[in-house]
Amino acid sequence: MSLPEHAAPVSFEVNGVAHSLDLPRETRLIYVLRNDLQLNGPKFGCGLGECGACTVLVDGVAARACVLTLKSVEGRKVTTLEGLGTLDLPHPVQAAFITAQAAQCGYCLNGMIMTAAAFLSRHPAPTLDEAREALRYNLCRCGTHVEILRAVMLAAQAMGAGSTAAGAATTLEGADHD
Repeated sequence: MSLPEHAAPVSFEVNGVAHSLDLPRETRLIYVLRNDLQLNGPKFGCGLGECGACTVLVDGVAARACVLTLKSVEGRKVTTLEGLGTLDLPHPVQAAFITAQAAQCGYCLNGMIMTAAAFLSRHPAPTLDEAREALRYNLCRCGTHVEILRAVMLAAQAMGAGSTAAGAATTLEGADHD
């Protein structure tokens, strides 16, 4: 059995702050974010990249921190939920999730918000079906799917997406919550 690769510190940026960490290069990013950098937005869920609770943005692309290693983010920019917006100026997706009251237990919210932010940056005027497809691999066991989709469409509208998102958000207003 070989020892973990530990040649030199790994340098990368998290939420606009440069970090150089002298840890094994195969260390999972989720552990570094939560344990070393005290960032608790990303949640440890399945540990297999399946549930989405640990989603972060790596150079603007949604990625699962539980399967990424330090080596894979070297020289890159990582954004966690804490770096997306602030209490005084939340990201439009964060604000929409608050407005739509798109939470129950809250465990999936990190992944839903981060995935939605990445999706809307690439697809600013999504249809409801496109939003549903984008969030398809983020699991929510509490049943807040209607509110989550409403939040994504409200965020698209707030970000200037236009009538497609506005119409879909309005359609969701009358949707059954059960």
